[in-house]
Amino acid sequence: MSTTPTAGDLAWVLTPLLELPGVQHAVVATGDGLVEGASPGLDRASAERVAAMTATLHAAARAFTTAFTEAESPRLAQTVVESDLGFAVVVPAGRNTTLALFAAPDAHLGNIAYQMQVQVTALTRAMHAPTRQPDAATRP
Repeated sequence: MSTTPTAGDLAWVLTPLLELPGVQHAVVATGDGLVEGASPGLDRASAERVAAMTATLHAAARAFTTAFTEAESPRLAQTVVESDLGFAVVVPAGRNTTLALFAAPDAHLGNIAYQMQVQVTALTRAMHAPTRQPDAATRP
């Protein structure tokens, strides 16, 4: 079962990531754990769990960093969880947005991390693009 698109679906940002060898699934999530876009092979319930856990994981990573450094608000570049099944990678993707993916154990993390940053840049640009104004000729 594929994921039902959400309002303002941002799944387009995931396409280049899903084309990378070893990448199995990806999700764009809000900072409070809501799905903004998900890979087609991930069902809705799984996408929602990933989005919720992404918010939790990111908060825990910030708290963990603070515990070591006593920095008030550390800025995370990425959070990586390695298991026998593969890698979960989470990166901040603009204000109140994260990008998360799961890749096979033999995936090339350097290539994945680079492409995630490329997609974050594209997503940030798209989210900050000015609203298009109607042409002067069409105004009353």
